Amino acid sequence: MKGAAATVRARLGRPTPPLRRLLPVLHTGVRWKISVAIAVVGALVAVALSLVVHNAARVSMLDNARDVQDERIQFVARQYEATGRGLPVGFKVDDPGIPPDLRKKAMAGRRATFISEQPGGVPDIWAAVPLGDGRLLSVHTRFTDRSATVMKDLDQALIIGSISVVLGGCALGVLIGGQVSRRLRKAASAAREVAQGRTDVRVGDAIGGVVRDETDDLAQAVDAMADALKQRLEAERRVTADIAHELRTPVTGLLTAAELLPPGRPSELVRDRAQAMRTLVEDVLEVARLDSAAERAELQDILLGEFVTRRVGARHTDVQVNVVHESEVTTDPRRLERILFNLLANAAKHGRPPVEVSVEGRVVRVRDHGPGFPEELLDEGPSRFRTGAADRAGHGHGLGLTIAAGQARVLGARLTFRNVRPPGTPADTPAEGAVAVLWLPEHAPTNTGSFPILRLPD
Repeated sequence: MKGAAATVRARLGRPTPPLRRLLPVLHTGVRWKISVAIAVVGALVAVALSLVVHNAARVSMLDNARDVQDERIQFVARQYEATGRGLPVGFKVDDPGIPPDLRKKAMAGRRATFISEQPGGVPDIWAAVPLGDGRLLSVHTRFTDRSATVMKDLDQALIIGSISVVLGGCALGVLIGGQVSRRLRKAASAAREVAQGRTDVRVGDAIGGVVRDETDDLAQAVDAMADALKQRLEAERRVTADIAHELRTPVTGLLTAAELLPPGRPSELVRDRAQAMRTLVEDVLEVARLDSAAERAELQDILLGEFVTRRVGARHTDVQVNVVHESEVTTDPRRLERILFNLLANAAKHGRPPVEVSVEGRVVRVRDHGPGFPEELLDEGPSRFRTGAADRAGHGHGLGLTIAAGQARVLGARLTFRNVRPPGTPADTPAEGAVAVLWLPEHAPTNTGSFPILRLPD
């Protein structure tokens, strides 16, 4: 799992293209992208429809006004030719202000209407008709105030409608985008749990819902990948455990045979290497048991400071133990001792003295004054067959911190690692030491590996 995560980081860490470096990075959610898209489309549609409705209404009202002018001038022309009496207000004979296009059509013997646009925006409605004696009778009026008021009210209604469409589109986008965003966040959260090693988590179950969309395809793909990864990890774990189990008997025999060798330097070297091989086999078996998640803690109540002081003092007389605050905890003493000794062994191999252990409540810290942990360990956590040294010059097979982290999970504890640097110094400043911090839980796990549910008083 760690190797796969490292590969993904390596691929994601490729150099950024120059264009990407010049442009700012915008972090926006799917919800807001959908909302903006729907709002923009809604605004464009609303503006287009408003323009179409406005123009259609204006053309219709102008056509009605032209029809009215045409009827009026026909009626007045018949009366004027029949009686010869005076013309109503607005009607003129041979008006010099007649638009040239209208005059041309009327001189050709046709009755015609014309719309003359004015700088103020309110057009003039013209009508002209030829009389029997060759003269032209014409009339023109401004576009009525009532019609202008109707157009103004219509424009106001269109603006309000357009704003309502945009706001409604935004609300709809937030709802739709929020649903998609929630499903994607649930899928991402489940995928992160899978990346952390919980291969039993299913993205499809996490997102749920009755609506089927592309997120379900993503969930199925991630679940298939998790199943394949789980099978691969299980196969690797079984192979590792089987190999270590098969090596256990011959290594034990080798160690027994080495004890029968005559005293001397060669015999000591053989016994030392045989013992190292036996320790490696036992550590590999322990890692396989921890990977199977079948380990359960055997809980006892202990005074943490007293326990750490006594156990460390019995095996590491050069390590200083400082109990800042005593606390009674419920934990597995054997596993706690295993974690503590592995951290001390790592500090002794890869750090520099003095090595210090401090106990403060439920927190145990192990610090050395060496070059610090490598960045890979700080970023990804302990990984088997990778030592705690910044280079590969350290001794050991690198399973100590892996076992410590696995035993911490069995205890329901949290094990963190960091390097010590002077305050305010940049991250590339050489470390002045390494600190491993064990955070014991307030409530110990049960024998089934779960945590008890505390009943609060009514």
